[in-house]
Amino acid sequence: MLPKLVLTDIDGVWTDGGMYYDQHGNEWKRFNTSDSAGVLFCKRLGIPVGIITGENTQIVERRAQKLGVEYLFQGIRDKRTCAEKLCVELGITLDEVAYIGDDIGDIELLQAVGMGFVPDNAPVYVKQVARYRLNVKGGYGAFRAMVEQILCHNNIDVMELLGK
Repeated sequence: MLPKLVLTDIDGVWTDGGMYYDQHGNEWKRFNTSDSAGVLFCKRLGIPVGIITGENTQIVERRAQKLGVEYLFQGIRDKRTCAEKLCVELGITLDEVAYIGDDIGDIELLQAVGMGFVPDNAPVYVKQVARYRLNVKGGYGAFRAMVEQILCHNNIDVMELLGK
């Protein structure tokens, strides 16, 4: 099934889950640029991408803007309810959504969506609730790996998608 919406957590999925602080209190996150290809593939297929994260930072906002992510929800404690509201707005169901998350706050949404993915370094009890387990760790291209797996399951050739 090709999802009608792709949702993602950030920390532990697009980042390695580390939170870096300097002596001035500035926060830093390391993103893997390969995940941007996952967003590109979704755009080529007309599938909107949304970020739902418990954190609330300008870092994530800037990354979402740079990649043209259509939906950004920060400071969210109940990710499932947030996703349900977005689905109502888009006229789709959670069964038509792919989601990747890696930790306790993602469990309910992972269980509710049609395609729940976890990166390789998610805790075992989170892996157990997801339908799909990636062999890529969060922060090392897990979002891209999820999108590529979706493409593969739908027999979509990446090179053809890119017009090559």
